[in-house]
Amino acid sequence: METLYIPVILGTVRQERMSHPVARLMTAELAKRDGVETELIDIATLPLPTNNAGEAIKDPAFSSRMTRADALVIVAPEYNHGYSGMLKHVLDSCLKEYIHKAVGIVGVSAGPFGGARVIENLLPVMRELGLVTIFWDVNFGNVRKLFDADGKLLDEAFIKRIDKFLGELVWMAKTLRYGRENVKV
Repeated sequence: METLYIPVILGTVRQERMSHPVARLMTAELAKRDGVETELIDIATLPLPTNNAGEAIKDPAFSSRMTRADALVIVAPEYNHGYSGMLKHVLDSCLKEYIHKAVGIVGVSAGPFGGARVIENLLPVMRELGLVTIFWDVNFGNVRKLFDADGKLLDEAFIKRIDKFLGELVWMAKTLRYGRENVKV
């Protein structure tokens, strides 16, 4: 099977984002997997206007990466029990690009719940976009205590959770790619 392309989307534009070390970690762990190509897509760097929405603001480069993707990892910080408006703005700029592709969500929060509420709120959005959610999540609660000043993970127990999450995501990506290529709807 040809290489899977699974980008990691950093879903916040805030400065001094504690989600950034999480997104770098997820990208690094994905890059260790045989048969997987990945990259970090930071939504803060996407040239999307805010004076319109949806496919009217589609960025050709982002759209091309979403078309090519076999799956996505979304690293989403919890904003007052919800998700970043800019993440939703970016995701809504594409539609057909997501159909029958896997997605895994990584929740991040400064509090103890590890972004569980952001994940809960993103699940119906993923479904509406045509993405297929996996049933494992990774939750980074109290994120300020989990990484050192250089962005190095301090709690190695997360690696086992990430491995389980990525194993399921890769399986689902392979399965859905087979379906997209071989099963007529």
